[in-house]
Amino acid sequence: MVSKNKKIFLLVTWLILWPLLAWLSYQQWNPDIPVNWYDIVLFGLLMCSVALFPIIINQTPIFFVNGLSLAVFLYYGLFIEIILTQFSILCLLAGIRLKRAEWFRIPMNLFMFLIISIVSALVYWLLGGSNGEGVLKDPQNALPIIGYVLTAFFTNQFSLRLIKRFVYGIKASFFDSGLIWEAYTLILVLPIGLILHLLFVQNGTTAILFIGFPLLSISYILRMYHSSQKINYHLQKTSEIGHLLTAQMEVNEVIDLFNEQIHELLPVDYTMVYEVEDSSSMRLVRFIDKERRMDFPEYDRLYKKEAVSGRVWASRQGVHYRRRSQWAGMVAKHLEMPGESLMSVPLERDNKVVGVITLISKQKRAFEKSQFMMLSILTNYLAVSLQNAKNYEETKMRSERDALTRLYNFRYFEDYLHMYFASQRPESIKEPSSLILLDLDHFKAFNDTYGHQSGNEILRELAARLTRIVGQKGITARYGGEEFIVFLPNANKSAALFLAEVIRKSISEDPFHLSDHIMDGEETIKVSLTASIGIASYPDECEEPMELIRHADRAMYVGAKQKGRNRVAVYEK
Repeated sequence: MVSKNKKIFLLVTWLILWPLLAWLSYQQWNPDIPVNWYDIVLFGLLMCSVALFPIIINQTPIFFVNGLSLAVFLYYGLFIEIILTQFSILCLLAGIRLKRAEWFRIPMNLFMFLIISIVSALVYWLLGGSNGEGVLKDPQNALPIIGYVLTAFFTNQFSLRLIKRFVYGIKASFFDSGLIWEAYTLILVLPIGLILHLLFVQNGTTAILFIGFPLLSISYILRMYHSSQKINYHLQKTSEIGHLLTAQMEVNEVIDLFNEQIHELLPVDYTMVYEVEDSSSMRLVRFIDKERRMDFPEYDRLYKKEAVSGRVWASRQGVHYRRRSQWAGMVAKHLEMPGESLMSVPLERDNKVVGVITLISKQKRAFEKSQFMMLSILTNYLAVSLQNAKNYEETKMRSERDALTRLYNFRYFEDYLHMYFASQRPESIKEPSSLILLDLDHFKAFNDTYGHQSGNEILRELAARLTRIVGQKGITARYGGEEFIVFLPNANKSAALFLAEVIRKSISEDPFHLSDHIMDGEETIKVSLTASIGIASYPDECEEPMELIRHADRAMYVGAKQKGRNRVAVYEK
């Protein structure tokens, strides 16, 4: 976004310097060159017509009036060329329909092209060039013409980079696709400008009409060619993104990858991904603000036919709006945000809508028809990828989690421990790590008394307590049977001892509630349990992960169970 101060500065600069420079250019006008104002009007109309067929690259319009402006300059001189070029710039800006917030681009572009005209003319005259009918008949004008053309080209490119850097705050590379397309158009249009000058000298007004049609045709063809190149590029990127989405990922990773790729292709400011939960409502599972100014909405539900996304769900048809006035009456109250262009497409799988993705841009006409088609194709990939990701998450969870307690299983815990040890170097460790191993006391007798279903209830409740107590401080797993294990990275023996005491007291002082027992009566009963706990630390007492577990196990049996149970013991060498 361009600040208000910058906009005012651009306007003031234009109001002061533009009239002055235009007046100075008028002073050098050679009155000896005959002027037919009817021809001037035709030149102006032709330049304006050509300016209506620009190609947009990196939000910068490129148009093909440089050949015409060269012909006008060589014959009439600087002042007439400035007037007609400025007129064509106004036609260009009118054609691309600037938003109210972009009004500053009018004085900015007028001033930029005025500078380009003056600098190019000065180079032309410094190299010995002249104006009038016999310019191309004099071989000495070849070098000045080349100097004029190259100066206009590079001054234009340099000015664009300055504007992006100091007005928009964007660091742009000098050698980009805009420069390449500008060079292509210059090579194509420049000869036409020279031919136009020759024919105009010989045939007058007829030459303008004779050259005008092919020049307009070239402008249109180049624009169509550029559009076809963009479509081919989008199709290629669609294929690449679809291939990327086939990788094994979790749901959030799939959405993040999709969003990252979309932001590289489209000027998206807001992304909303909805997931259908039941027959009447969707849940907003992802909201992304490119500028990170808006938080995730507190109300994340959307009903069928509510707002744009709800209507897309109900109709199963995507929508593409070029400006806000087309969808202003369909905004969800909890998602009021600035935006102009909008695309919303249903996510379908097995002939059923499973979600909706909605993209919003702050620019008018930000999305083209081909981009809407691309999004429609990509959502098919996305729907399948999201289902694959869910299946992957479920498979991964089953392989990593204990089915009863939902804690990590020992196989995952062992792999994690090995990876942790492999990443550590004893000489670089600032804080030791500790391991807690606990075993419920007399659990076999408990199962014999209350039944194995009650034992499962105890194990699930104990897992929940451990999860609450340990939290993000470590990783908790079911070691096997009634044994549980906790690994605490960067926790010394004292910290582990404190946490182990908290765990022990939460077991011994807070009774467990049983509803699925084999005792007489169906009422819930309370039972008390205790646990024996052992602690060992790395690297003080071991060098490899299994040794750490053995030491904690030894501390638990020798230091806790054999000394009366319901206590915490620390391994000592």
